[in-house]
Amino acid sequence: EEHGYRAGKEIREMVTFATQNVITDPPFTKLDILLCRNLLIYLTPEVQNRLIALFHYALNAGGYLFLGNSESLGAGAALFSPLSAKFRLYRRRESALRTGFEGVVAPYRRPLPGASPEAQADRPSANLQALAEQALLRRYAPPAVLVSDKGDILYVSGRTGAYLEPAAGKANWNVFAMAREGLRLELSSAFQQAARSRGQVIVRGARVAGGGRTQLVEVTVQVLEEPEALRGLSLIVFNDVPAPSAKSAAKRGKGAGSGGAGIAALEREFQHCRDELQSAREQMQTTLEEQKSSNEELQSANEELQSTNEELTTSREELQSLNEELQTVNAEQQARLDEFQRVSNDMKNLLESTEIVTVFLDRELRVRRFTSGASRIFKLIQSDVGRPLTDITSVLRYPEMPEDGREVLRSLVFSEKSVATTDGRWFSVRIMPYRTDENVIDGLVITFVDITVAKTLEARLRAAAGPGTAEGDGG
Repeated sequence: EEHGYRAGKEIREMVTFATQNVITDPPFTKLDILLCRNLLIYLTPEVQNRLIALFHYALNAGGYLFLGNSESLGAGAALFSPLSAKFRLYRRRESALRTGFEGVVAPYRRPLPGASPEAQADRPSANLQALAEQALLRRYAPPAVLVSDKGDILYVSGRTGAYLEPAAGKANWNVFAMAREGLRLELSSAFQQAARSRGQVIVRGARVAGGGRTQLVEVTVQVLEEPEALRGLSLIVFNDVPAPSAKSAAKRGKGAGSGGAGIAALEREFQHCRDELQSAREQMQTTLEEQKSSNEELQSANEELQSTNEELTTSREELQSLNEELQTVNAEQQARLDEFQRVSNDMKNLLESTEIVTVFLDRELRVRRFTSGASRIFKLIQSDVGRPLTDITSVLRYPEMPEDGREVLRSLVFSEKSVATTDGRWFSVRIMPYRTDENVIDGLVITFVDITVAKTLEARLRAAAGPGTAEGDGG
C-alpha cells in the first residue's frame, strides 16, 4: 500500500494474526509447531520454566518446538526430546506428568453477588475408585521417586524423607545430591547399571543413617518402557528391611565369631568398590572409544580443511594469474582505444580539410554518420542518426538518389552525377558501396564535391563562344 505493506487476502485466510501475551493470556492449543525465538532470554528462570510447560500443553502429540540460539529447555527437558540441539529444535514428548500450565494462566471470573469464593470455585466430581486407589497408595505403596535420565526428580510418591534430604546451598532436585549417607554410592551404581541394561536393578542391605539410627533399605531402580509417556524415565522405589532378630544375630555370631558382622560389612563394601571400579572401567572404555572416534573425525576434518586450504591456495594463484592476464588485456585494449582515437581524429581532420561532404548510410539507407559540412546540403542534426535519408529535407535536385543508391548496392558499381541545388550551387555526387575489412558490403558512402566554380566558368565560356560556336560544335 502507499505507506507500507498489508498481508494479502489469501494469506489472511490461512493465517491468524493476533497479539498474544504468553504469560497472562490463555494459550492457543492443538498446534503442530510453535516458534519462540529469543523471547525467553528476557524472562526470569521461573517464568521460563512455566512457559516451557505451557508450550508442552499447547502442542499436539508429536508437535515441534523451535527456540532461539541462546535459549534452552531448562527444567522442562523431560517434556521434549531434542531433534537438533544445535538448532534448538525439539519434539513434544508424551508425558503423564502435570505440565504446570495451570499456574501460568489465571483467567478472570466475575464474582457472583452474595457467593463466597469457595462456593464459586470449580469442584471436580468425586470419583470413588480414584479416591480409593489414592488412599491405598498412601497407606501401602512404598516411597518412590520418578527421575529423568540425568537423575532429576520429576515426581515424588509417598514420604521419602528417610532416604532423601535437600542438599545444602542452592536448591538441587537431583536424586544423587539428595540421597542420604550410606545410600548415595549404591544408588548411583544401581542407576548406571539399570541405564545400561534397560531393566531392573535391586540393591539389598543398604544402610541409611538418619535420625540417630541406621535402617536397612532395599532400593529398586527400574527403567520404564511403558507407558509411552514415561518411556526413558526411571522409577526408584525404597523399601525398609526389618533388622535381624537377636536370636538370629546370636546364631550368626556363634557361627562366624565375634568379628562376623564387621567382616560381612567389609565384604559388602569391598563388593561395592569392585562394582564401582568395574563401572568406572566401562565408562572409561566408552569414553576412550568416543574420544578415539572424535579424534578420527577431527583428523578427517583436519584433512578436509587442509585439502580445502590447498584448493583455496590454488584458486588464489589462478585468480592472481587471471588478474595479471586481465591487466595485460586491459592495457592492450587501452592501447587500441588510444590508437582508434588517433585514427578517428586523423580521419576527421582529413575529411574536413578536403572540404568533401560525406554521408555514410547503412543497407536500409539510414543515416549512420556524416561530416560537418553535410548540414549545407541536408537539414541534418546529430539526432537524425538512424533515420532514413529520404526523410531528411535536402536542397539537391536529385529525386533519383535513393534509387541510384539501391542500384549501387545491387550491382556494386559506383554512380557519379553532377547535381544542381535549389540555391544555384552544383555538386558532384558520388555513390559508392561501403566495404568492411572482411570485404562485406555494409551500406553506402555518398560524397558531395562542390563544383559550382567549374560550372559557372563553363557557363561563361559557352556564353562567350556565342551561338555559332555552339552550332559548329553541334555539327
